[in-house]
Amino acid sequence: MELTVNGKPHQVAVEPEMPLLWVLRDEMKMTGTKYSCGAALCGACTVHIGGKAVRSCVTPVGSVNGPVTTIEGLGTPDALNALQAAWVKHQVAQCGYCQSGQIMSAAALLKDDGAPTDADIDAAMSGTLCRCGTYPRIRAAIHDAAKRLKGAQA
Repeated sequence: MELTVNGKPHQVAVEPEMPLLWVLRDEMKMTGTKYSCGAALCGACTVHIGGKAVRSCVTPVGSVNGPVTTIEGLGTPDALNALQAAWVKHQVAQCGYCQSGQIMSAAALLKDDGAPTDADIDAAMSGTLCRCGTYPRIRAAIHDAAKRLKGAQA
């Protein structure tokens, strides 16, 4: 089976029912996407498929129809993307476990809405859980990244 992950084609020899999360983590050794609940409830495993946020723990790899972007594909080794930079600036991460899913969910939001309100952010992020409770920092970082992205487009 061939998958395009972070812009690069990859061949994987797995059963089509295998969750995408395990293909990414175990077969491709991309460990930025996290396993937590295994039931698509917490969001730690969020990746993008064709630009849409998807819970990889319940997505069979055989159903993937489009390019996959993981947290490793958002920035580059030399430069953080706007969201990652805002996460650092606002000191969002405490334990850090949910952060890749949080950032991937926020990236999908900003792709669709370049100037989200607090209500838009709360709605988009509602299914992405943070046990440390950094929701105010997450919201501030998303607003900051939206401003940076808007300024980059001007």
